[in-house]
Amino acid sequence: MTDASPYAVQERAKSRRIGALAALWPFVRPYRRMMVAALVALTGTAVVSLLLPLAVRRVVDSFEAGDVVLLDRYFLGALGIAALLAVGSALRYYLVTRLGERVVADLRKAVFDRMIGMSPAFFERIMTGEVLSRITTDTTLVLSVVGSSASIALRNLLTLAGGLILLTVTSAKLTGMVLLIVPAVIVPIIVLGRRLRVLSRENQDWIASSSGSASEALLAAQTVQAFTHETPSRAAFADVTEKSFIAARKRIGVRAAMTAIVIFLVFAGIVGVLWVGAHDVRSGAMTVGELVQFVIYAVIVAGGVAALSEVWGELQRAAGATERLVELLQAEDDVADPATAHPAPDLRRGRIAFEDVCFEYPARRGVSALDHVSLIIEPGETVALVGPSGAGKSTVIQLLLRFYDPQSGAIRLGGVDLREMTRAEFRRLIALVPQDPVIFATTARENIRFGRPEATDAEVKEAARAAAAHDFLTALPDGYDSYVGERGVMLSGGQKQRIAIARAILRDAPVLLLDEATSALDAESERAVQTAVERLARDRTTLIVAHRLATVKQADRIIVFEGGRIVATGTHEALVAEGGLYARLARLQFTEGMAAE
Repeated sequence: MTDASPYAVQERAKSRRIGALAALWPFVRPYRRMMVAALVALTGTAVVSLLLPLAVRRVVDSFEAGDVVLLDRYFLGALGIAALLAVGSALRYYLVTRLGERVVADLRKAVFDRMIGMSPAFFERIMTGEVLSRITTDTTLVLSVVGSSASIALRNLLTLAGGLILLTVTSAKLTGMVLLIVPAVIVPIIVLGRRLRVLSRENQDWIASSSGSASEALLAAQTVQAFTHETPSRAAFADVTEKSFIAARKRIGVRAAMTAIVIFLVFAGIVGVLWVGAHDVRSGAMTVGELVQFVIYAVIVAGGVAALSEVWGELQRAAGATERLVELLQAEDDVADPATAHPAPDLRRGRIAFEDVCFEYPARRGVSALDHVSLIIEPGETVALVGPSGAGKSTVIQLLLRFYDPQSGAIRLGGVDLREMTRAEFRRLIALVPQDPVIFATTARENIRFGRPEATDAEVKEAARAAAAHDFLTALPDGYDSYVGERGVMLSGGQKQRIAIARAILRDAPVLLLDEATSALDAESERAVQTAVERLARDRTTLIVAHRLATVKQADRIIVFEGGRIVATGTHEALVAEGGLYARLARLQFTEGMAAE
């Protein structure tokens, strides 16, 4: 992988202004009271910090007056101000940090909620690892803004404004000299800030690409190792990571240059002002206390400007991160629920109908996966779909679950078009056993219960027995409560498939979809599962996709696919007698066995 995600490049035209942070407001708005309390604490600490130089001036000037009692009062006053500053700062930190954590938690949940419902077509355009990077890395940058940088920026703006006002009150002449250097400070912030914004966005894109590359390789670690592809995989990851580092190095260099320029200009101005102020004290135009007060305010103002230049860089990075998160939140899905949904029909009495369906996968435009397919499956019927690889069998399953929408034609459940129902509504009526069984990193019991979370332990065990999984599950160290590892790495292929079948059995849905459900089973387990499937199929509609014809011989009807079209329909015996593709596949799979007999 040598470039940032195509999806990221495609979406790059969006705004890159600092105003992108406004998109966070919907997540901040529910916590307005907490935000107001934080602002009050922040404003209070800013005001208190601006009072300190006044106390210092009184202390310095009281030395000349020689009034010890007054001097003690000023010191006590300064101590009280320090106490207020400590309490206010602690309160501000607590409220702002809590607000940041709350907002980012909500943001992460919103992005995940959006992503978990996206159709497979969306993930053909963006890698899962990149999505995870946005949910983790980008939200961490947003946290730094909401929970820290924003309050630092606001506090420094307040102290900057208040400091300038009090500087003017202390000495208008010296303040005028300070203001002369402001344009010289602002120009590099604006010019270099634009460059910093672009580099920050580029850096985040490469970090996401790096995460995507690592995720892809690690999830396929066994395949990588089996094909001794470790060296190329390391090189590919190193290349993307190095590009991320180069982008980060450029960003750091620009930010360092901006910080150096701003700090030099600010403190050079302060040195000049002090020089003039020292001469005013010598001439009697101002007192020593006033000069000290002015110097402290000047340092506060200078520190505020320097801090703002630092925070500006953080805000630029967070603006880029916010844009990337908003892209996910606003991403349009090719498959969407209707505004007004039709209730799902009773599929125990309703039939499944494919009406002249044409479909091409988004990533393979121009190649028909299904070409004018018309198919009716009666309620309670067991129908098998067979044919060579790539014939369109599994595509029927994908469209029936509405992972994709056909380009033309319609798919109806009980007479209702899938596009007229919410996906969650009709998917509850379907149980799926996929070709590649998905096992989650939890216990065997919870993996089976995934099919119906409210199921009892007894129902889980009953489903496991029906799927011929009970014996091997009870033999595990902790039985049904054994942890099976990430993606079920502690189980064999056949064991994973039987857990997936038990999950579908437990769901007890009126429609059962079996996509190569017995492909990884040994002969004995396959026979047991086949018996369970036949028993399960008696009172529900069952669709079986299989390469191994032995698993479909007892189906009520067999549909033969080739090149995305239906080329034959009938029972096993009728299709064998008819000749053609099915008879040829049957000879390849059964002749050797019959010859052996």
